[in-house]
Amino acid sequence: MYNNFLIVASKLDKAGINITTQLSQFGGFNFYLVDEEIIYTENLNLEKINKYDFIVFASKHVSEKGGKTLSIHAPGNWGKAEFGGKEGRVCKTSALFQKQLFEKINSTLKKFPLNGYDLTLECTHHGPLIEKPCVFVEIGATETEWKDRKAGFVMAKAIAETIEEFKENPYNEIAIGIGGPHYCPNFNKIQLNSNIALSHVISQYAFPITEEMVQEAIAGTDEDVDVILLDWKGLGNAEQRKQILEVLDKFYIPKKRTSEISK
Repeated sequence: MYNNFLIVASKLDKAGINITTQLSQFGGFNFYLVDEEIIYTENLNLEKINKYDFIVFASKHVSEKGGKTLSIHAPGNWGKAEFGGKEGRVCKTSALFQKQLFEKINSTLKKFPLNGYDLTLECTHHGPLIEKPCVFVEIGATETEWKDRKAGFVMAKAIAETIEEFKENPYNEIAIGIGGPHYCPNFNKIQLNSNIALSHVISQYAFPITEEMVQEAIAGTDEDVDVILLDWKGLGNAEQRKQILEVLDKFYIPKKRTSEISK
């Protein structure tokens, strides 16, 4: 499915440089260090990127609330493109790669514990917009964490092993997720503890849902989407849920609530 991976980071990004420096010790990987911020498409050499099958963006995560996080997510914008990319457009990603990477970070954390760090998915957000399937791998949320070499090692080891061991899995159900907060607590459990592999997540703050958003999430998943997962309590009030279901009924894809999934 993917044979040729590229690791991209910004020279301005302490977490990205931390991860790529650690990853270089594992050998055999292709790197592209960008002079400016990687969330802006215009800062990237797309001709270089398009030579590869899959792109891993190594980056910092920023949060006003702080906290120690290891996170992954697909890039794209459901609404306005305030931080790179294009309005209403998302990148392609792989639900299978995201699941295997998320599981690998989790297992690596068990072998090399990091005090106080939380592993989480994030909903799809920010740029860049590129043609190749991709994922962001981030350390957050302050400079202390960005420079934490142990955190960089955990992420680098997980990336290296996921790339080396990545395989298609016909037994996984492929899903997009809708609802809930930015850090996707219910989708986290499903990604780790079920047979479902998640690609794009549309958070509650991106509502109201439109047909175009759902179509973009489906088209932005490299695999065929089997199910649309709903964080039911994270869909808002009864009127919002009704509106969402009316939109989703236009797609011939089964819907399940996260509460229905064994996890």
